[in-house]
Amino acid sequence: MPEITTNDVTLHYTDTAPEQATGNPVVLIHGWPLSGEAWKQQVPTLVAAGHRVVTYDRRGFGVSSKPDGGYDYDTMADDLAGLLEALDLTDVTLVGFSMGGGEVARYVGRHGEGRLRSVVLAAAVPPYLLRTDDNPDGGLSESDVQEMEDGARTNREEFLAGFTENFFSVDGELQVSSNDVADAVALQQPARDEAVVACIGAFARTDFREDLARLTVPTLVLHGSGDAVVPFEVSGRRSAEAVAGAELVVVEGAPHGFNVSHAEEFDKALVDFLAH
Repeated sequence: MPEITTNDVTLHYTDTAPEQATGNPVVLIHGWPLSGEAWKQQVPTLVAAGHRVVTYDRRGFGVSSKPDGGYDYDTMADDLAGLLEALDLTDVTLVGFSMGGGEVARYVGRHGEGRLRSVVLAAAVPPYLLRTDDNPDGGLSESDVQEMEDGARTNREEFLAGFTENFFSVDGELQVSSNDVADAVALQQPARDEAVVACIGAFARTDFREDLARLTVPTLVLHGSGDAVVPFEVSGRRSAEAVAGAELVVVEGAPHGFNVSHAEEFDKALVDFLAH
């Protein structure tokens, strides 16, 4: 994998382009606690549709460098900005899955839309997961977040095993093969312990409402109706309502990890949106 150094971190990325690119470039931003390899089913489809496709490993995950800190959305959005600048990507579509949707929103909030053509929020954490007095529709209480942090800190393997099952399940029923679960667990292994814990606080406690209010480029909100990790009513529906003119696609019966379990429907929605 090639790499770039930006914002005092080295990010490993892949850059795949068809011989004749006819569509705009697409940057895929992975979820927690995975790596850019989580997009392996989407890359060939997007390339076949004529798009240059870039994936990268977030700081602390995959084979990117793993610093002591910087696991907040301001810093991680600046990492994304550095990648776009280093590759000089313009007219680009940012696709953020789960935690990655927060990077998309915060990138717009901090860096604007000058390089962007459109954005996709897929099973994404915005607008705001934490339940507070001014956000009563949030999906997580402060005690829920602390429980997750404690689980990841004290018994990471057991905690992530349960999380991964939930990631791919609807109403307790697994929607993928055991090999798919094993693949996801393998992608989690290189992540730094501190990054795993710190990112829980980041995606659970960060308020993206002001960031979403700044979105004016075409936006697709893509979500599974059975998402047990980032429920549609908590996030997808509210984000679609918050962004003027957003397109909403709900994949019926799909879990959080629906880019794997329902890859055909996920990819079709993505390719159709990119063709606009």
